[in-house]
Amino acid sequence: MRTLWRIIAGFFKWTWRLLNFVREFILNLFLVLLIVVCVGIWFQVNRATTPEPVTKGALVVDLTGVVVDKPSVNNKLSKISRQLLGASSDRLKENSLFDVVDAIRQAKDDANITGMVLDLRDFAGGDQPSLQYIGKALREFRDSGKKIYATGDSYSQAQYYLASFANKIYLSPQGNVDLHGFATNGLYYKSLLDKLKVSSHVFRVGTYKSAVEPFLRDDMSPAARDADGRWVGELWQNFLGTLAANRQITADQVFPGAQGVLDGLQKTGGDTALYAKNAKLVDELASRALVENELGKIFGWDDRANEYKGTSIYDYAVKDNGSANGEIAVIMANGAIIDGEETPGNVGGDTTAMQIREARLDKKIKAIILRVNSPGGSVTASETIREELAAAKAANKPVVVSMGGMAASGGYWISTPANYIIASPSTLTGSIGIFGVINTVENSLDAIGVHTDGVATSPLADVALTKALPPEMQQMMQISIENGYRNFLGLVAKSRGKTPEQIDQIAQGHVWTGSDAKANGLVDALGDFDDAVTKAAELAKLNKPKLNWYQDEPGFMDMLFSQVDVSIRAALPGALKVYLPAPMAEVVSAMKNQPGLFDKMNDPQNRYAMCLTCAQVK
Repeated sequence: MRTLWRIIAGFFKWTWRLLNFVREFILNLFLVLLIVVCVGIWFQVNRATTPEPVTKGALVVDLTGVVVDKPSVNNKLSKISRQLLGASSDRLKENSLFDVVDAIRQAKDDANITGMVLDLRDFAGGDQPSLQYIGKALREFRDSGKKIYATGDSYSQAQYYLASFANKIYLSPQGNVDLHGFATNGLYYKSLLDKLKVSSHVFRVGTYKSAVEPFLRDDMSPAARDADGRWVGELWQNFLGTLAANRQITADQVFPGAQGVLDGLQKTGGDTALYAKNAKLVDELASRALVENELGKIFGWDDRANEYKGTSIYDYAVKDNGSANGEIAVIMANGAIIDGEETPGNVGGDTTAMQIREARLDKKIKAIILRVNSPGGSVTASETIREELAAAKAANKPVVVSMGGMAASGGYWISTPANYIIASPSTLTGSIGIFGVINTVENSLDAIGVHTDGVATSPLADVALTKALPPEMQQMMQISIENGYRNFLGLVAKSRGKTPEQIDQIAQGHVWTGSDAKANGLVDALGDFDDAVTKAAELAKLNKPKLNWYQDEPGFMDMLFSQVDVSIRAALPGALKVYLPAPMAEVVSAMKNQPGLFDKMNDPQNRYAMCLTCAQVK
């Protein structure tokens, strides 16, 4: 019996030792892998900050994803991801507009860069002022004597806009140049709210303040249709004008209208590539292999890499702008304006105000450029930013606002203290108006047999999502909205040297293009970011300014966890990846594309200065 117990005990003893060994082995293996990843990231961080020699050849502008003023994920993280895992075709990737332009401008004077290849197959686009700014850099590159070649199987409108700056455009024989125009499309859900028995209490000022129409209608109002039709038409004409000038043809040749396109396709038997060639939209129809062979003759062939000689724009290091006699702070207001701290893709009122305060108190900073690319948002957050910008101006630090694709409603509110406002001709701005929305679900609950009751010391204390909004509260909200609108008019009037009555005539929620805003006195000049830098330097009396970009730098732990996540995803079979949660960048990007208000509505007083249709142009 003792022998049997000894055998049983021995079995469990060795089994326990084996389990301990396996456990320790796995933990040690994980620790070793973690150390290897950390060391790898450390080396990649050093590589990312150390410029590498550039092989003589082309600068390959192989942009992936979209171009924005301020990416949600720091570009340093993206570069390290690329170095660790290789090229990516993630169309949700965000690229810094200013990094792209800086790289192109440096390449113009780089002896190792003998030309450029625009490989835009994975480029998803950007707003029109951003494309115009990149186009300006491409024109400078071309005017330096270095040639640009664009290659693509097909071109979307945004891709073709950049391709039009090339000396020669190649298109696949089965390809297409998809020029179709601009449109706005929003969701309207009054009928849905009615079916759900949701009570929407809307308060607004402004004939053209259409942001609340989705709560009130199932279609666009005539006033909103007329207003949006005007500025969408202007953007399209600006777009066609640039293409026509670049291709040295007329705007009607670029896009002869829907019927004109149909007639052209009928002549070619439906051959979209031949239609593009006949319309002089492209220069040559050629397969990928033929294009690659041609580029190999132009830039030389790399036998080791088996491709023409070139450096991706993602691997091309941009040098620091060197010494300066003063610094200009560049602060970005990119996205919807929300109360509190910044979140990816949104402007945090507290965060942006703190950055302005730091610039105001920094003796090295001689001027401030506020780059605005926002449809607006919370009135409270907008005022927080405006007050801090006004304090900087009062401290004798010149403030210049550079408007990007949008600087509407709250985006214009925060611009009012500036010494000088510069907008692109295609900027969407104005939309001076206020609205408020409070939704209650008392009828929805009643329909399913749930009721709310209680006592309150006053009607103002009896405000709840589950109860009808008291009449007194409704009156207070409307008074508050009207007061906010008067304040908005007053701020703009003081800033622009006009009376509130004069501003009211061009306000009422009316959206203006930059050209119209200039004619109406809402901005000082038409131009781009370069003009803003020149103006800020002039006001601060700086001969050679250095730009100090106020952006969060990723810490080592940010880089570590980001790379661990993408490394795991890259190592998994494709069939398993679909079961993983979407990366945060994808979720944020998807949320940005939603036309709803709810993820942007956190104003403590439920007051908003926001233009939704400004972000819906496609």
